[in-house]
Amino acid sequence: MALIGRKIEVTLLQWKENRHSLPLMLIGARQTGKTFIVNKFCETNYDRKIEINFLQNDIFKSFFETSLRPADIIENIEVFFHATINENTIIFLDEIQECERAIAALKFFAESKTRYNIICAGSLLGVKINRLKTAFPVGKVQMEYMYPLDFEEFLWAVGENVLSEKIRQSFAKNKAFIQIIHEKSLDLYRRFLFLGGMPAVISNYIDTGQDITDISGKIKDDIIVGYAADMAKYSENINSIKILKVYNSIKEQLAQEQKKFRYKLVAENGNKQKFETAIEWLIQAGLTLFCPLITDPVRPLKSDENNKSFKLYLSDVGLLMHLAGIKWHDIFQNKDFKYIGALTENYVAQTLSSKNRKLYYWNSGNEAEVDFLLSQESGIIPCEVKASDNVKSKSLSVYVSNYKPHYAVRISAKNFGFENNIQSVPLYAVHCIE
Repeated sequence: MALIGRKIEVTLLQWKENRHSLPLMLIGARQTGKTFIVNKFCETNYDRKIEINFLQNDIFKSFFETSLRPADIIENIEVFFHATINENTIIFLDEIQECERAIAALKFFAESKTRYNIICAGSLLGVKINRLKTAFPVGKVQMEYMYPLDFEEFLWAVGENVLSEKIRQSFAKNKAFIQIIHEKSLDLYRRFLFLGGMPAVISNYIDTGQDITDISGKIKDDIIVGYAADMAKYSENINSIKILKVYNSIKEQLAQEQKKFRYKLVAENGNKQKFETAIEWLIQAGLTLFCPLITDPVRPLKSDENNKSFKLYLSDVGLLMHLAGIKWHDIFQNKDFKYIGALTENYVAQTLSSKNRKLYYWNSGNEAEVDFLLSQESGIIPCEVKASDNVKSKSLSVYVSNYKPHYAVRISAKNFGFENNIQSVPLYAVHCIE
């Protein structure tokens, strides 16, 4: 599907235009489309692409075994591929997590007087980087993150470019849509909520003529099975069963009214000591999103981060939907079913994370809780999430009364607007929040 990775492709083009740029490393969870978009970018922008996939062919590691000097590596690659590598050639090191010496070599490519076009990608790179036996080449690699598609990219993929632009215009002006357009946008949002942003799932949806009733659950099954296999392969000295238990518990964690992570929902005698490293692995792998508690919302938020109280979300709401056993008709025929709040909150967390925002939430004990805090130029902005158009909330009022923010954001099924110092952001416009 041509539009997958459209946003990251802009970043790749900027990297290409900078003739003195560092080697680029694309990081993201498996099945987010990294290899697809890099191949498309390489084939469109260079005369020749040399692809070295360390997972498919273990012998490629030998290019880096005897020397890390770029000239030596390039010479051997040229001989093997019968190619002359010049400024119009790009070398794609795929599944680079399988070759630690290739990661180490990036430092020397960055420092080389001869500029080589080096781009690399891999799954579980976040995990690998934190467990390298040699030092990671900090400052010598341009690191970019690739996430599942957001709702705007979904609109592009299904041909709703005009609507996408109108959503951005209405967000900027806080101008309400007419009701028929608002309802159409909510319908597309609900479709995305069910599908999620994994490229293979969106492709399947388009291939079926955008028939939501004809989506194959096997695609999500295969992705989740692949994640479980990665947990076993790349967990090293961490118990992969514990990692899987934490991952599978998130559907129950988010079903609670108070969504703070509870170790006892993972295992009867669960505690921080037993599962802390498993949680860290999932975060580094990009499979879960970490949202710590803030009790004193002042800048920088990180200074008040409470790592003992936190929420975990899945990286893709469609996978959460699948793990929770929710069917398409639950979304479209029963819009107020019990789990809809968890799905909606996960969707917002996923969207904010895809914009490289760190997630934070606030509460004041049992009195009130605000779902997310946004660090803006105007200060810390409270962001409340509602799954429907029923937006009554004590929590937001408590926060506003205590901290007097410049304004507040409420994400819900209501239309665009700005009233009582609260910006109303429809669920289909979360990606517009900068």
